[in-house]
Amino acid sequence: LVKIFAQDENGVNRPVCSYVRVLRAGRLLESPRQAARFVSLLAHQRPPVVGGGAKQEQWCTLLAFLCRGKGDCEDHAALLCSLLLGFGLDAYMCVGTKAKGVSHAWVLTRGTDGTITFWESLTAHRYLHRAVDPDAPPLALQPKPSYPYRTVGCVFNHQSFLANCQPSDAVELCVFDFQNPSRWKAMSEEALKSVCAPASNTSLPPLPPLCAPSVDPAAASNQLELEMRYLVSEHRKDLDLATVWDDHLSYLLSSALSAYETERCTGVSCGNEEFQDAVRRAVPDGHTFKGFPIHFLHRNARRAFATCLRSPFCEEIVSCRGDHVRLAVRVRVFVYPENACAVWLMFACKYRSVL
Repeated sequence: LVKIFAQDENGVNRPVCSYVRVLRAGRLLESPRQAARFVSLLAHQRPPVVGGGAKQEQWCTLLAFLCRGKGDCEDHAALLCSLLLGFGLDAYMCVGTKAKGVSHAWVLTRGTDGTITFWESLTAHRYLHRAVDPDAPPLALQPKPSYPYRTVGCVFNHQSFLANCQPSDAVELCVFDFQNPSRWKAMSEEALKSVCAPASNTSLPPLPPLCAPSVDPAAASNQLELEMRYLVSEHRKDLDLATVWDDHLSYLLSSALSAYETERCTGVSCGNEEFQDAVRRAVPDGHTFKGFPIHFLHRNARRAFATCLRSPFCEEIVSCRGDHVRLAVRVRVFVYPENACAVWLMFACKYRSVL
């Protein structure tokens, strides 16, 4: 799949290279991985199709994507690629397919040592690419790809467009040596400049800067937590169960939620030992502790609670019966540019075990 032009939200065909620009986030984002986390928090929504039928292809301009706060994989990939370029990485947007031949777009970065890394813009997951050698002996150890991508037809950024001309377009077999014309056919720089230069008819208007968040994370966290407490109390009342909250235990859950978000941003897990130690100290001998963390991209309490109750483990905590039952809930709203929110929620309970 070699994609040279794509239709925007106004029905205008534009060169795919024009959807990618160098985008610096000022002080709103601190690192490439935090940029990937931010992009993954924007909702994934395919363009609506009138009367059903095949997927309608539409790439949003950056302004339209950010105003909507949601878009398809191509919109996410173009934004992530633009941000990674702003952070000084050698980034390209890839167009190809994933399982079952479904068209897909993702981002690739090339390290100065030749390392190829794939970035999935919908999840912020990163994958190291090691090409499989099709001519290797049958018993030779070959790398097993962990990424979901199957084929790649072309890669591009704001300055280059390269079509894959290798014998196979399977991602696992591809060598991303863009200087080799027998593997990658490059579009001429003159042709690119003629359609992507700021003065050309098909170029997009200047990129808008990212907006700083206006949501107060502490206030949003408190509000959602109060709503969750109310919903839990009402749920237990329907089951003829009293609800006793443990404010100290609720507070202790904060460090776990903070660690979960840090891990999503950096890929590094930290702080778990302190959380476990604090919980052990807060739960008396002969008592049992249970906790259920979950992640959302919205701040609708009823919708979130309904989702939580679909988990038998969460339902078991919220509906806990026994001696000295104490319940806890903690909400942490992490706010990113454009008011994109990562919402972490944890329900917990402690009760005396009866043998």
